[in-house]
Amino acid sequence: MASGRFFASLALVMAVSVAVSACGRRPGSLDTPYQAAIDARQEAADNDQPLPPEPTPPVADRPFILDRLL
Repeated sequence: MASGRFFASLALVMAVSVAVSACGRRPGSLDTPYQAAIDARQEAADNDQPLPPEPTPPVADRPFILDRLL
């Protein structure tokens, strides 16, 4: 009796873990917010829609002392 309950609990935990691990987006290349804004403006211009505001370019990346550790 105890072994049946153990295997049922194990099966339930495994099923929940598989279901939860399947959630989310497929990994791929991500757009920066600046690139997404440029793409949105281009798409709006192609579809004759009002243009969103012009995005400001990102500032240059400054090195940080802990970057070498990562």
